Amino acid sequence: MKIIPAIDLMDGKVVRLFKGDPKKQTVYSDKPLEIAKKWEDAGADMIHLVDLDATLGIGSNLEIIESIANEISIPIQVAGGLRDESKIVKVLGFASRIVLGTIAFEDKEILKRILSKFGKERIVISVDHIDGIIVVEGWQKKTGINLVKGINDFVEMGFSDFLLTNVSRDGTLQGPDLEFLETACRIKNTNIIASGGISNIDDIKRVKESKADGVILGKALYENLISIEEAKKIT
Repeated sequence: MKIIPAIDLMDGKVVRLFKGDPKKQTVYSDKPLEIAKKWEDAGADMIHLVDLDATLGIGSNLEIIESIANEISIPIQVAGGLRDESKIVKVLGFASRIVLGTIAFEDKEILKRILSKFGKERIVISVDHIDGIIVVEGWQKKTGINLVKGINDFVEMGFSDFLLTNVSRDGTLQGPDLEFLETACRIKNTNIIASGGISNIDDIKRVKESKADGVILGKALYENLISIEEAKKIT
């Protein structure tokens, strides 16, 4: 199971939000490159870089993200605001993988072209949900699509990698939503990355037992409740 620290960016700073609410943010650093190198040195398998300003449509941290990609040697996975084809292609020019949410649900034709051009290994579909119903546009809009059906539809299109976040757990340190995670991991031909609610090493063990392919570490990492080194020992 991959250990993947998250670096969420707003206005060039490393932040964490509570349940995705930009009004409830904690700033951890104004030097994202230093943080990325710190997680790389600690043994992270990959870094999950999120442009929250782009997600919310209020700005961009793309230059910072690209500079991080050029300065570290481990893979990076970029998420947030990737909603048009030219931007997606640009980011895939320097990122190992991208995470697509809103556009994946709203423009299947672009999605098919990206899949054909770059292959499924470089595309992760974000299936953020509230009580099993997928949400998009920075978690502000409900799609009405059931989580399992949504994942199965993308598997039929040829995708295999998914980032699963229960919005109500994100940034809360209340533990992962194992019920939905286990359900998603049972779907054939999928690799599920778990995100949201991780608070201690036991949570990571439970995520591994759920057969997840990876786990995103956010607030617990920044609050020193867990370390990448100890997480790696159980994977």
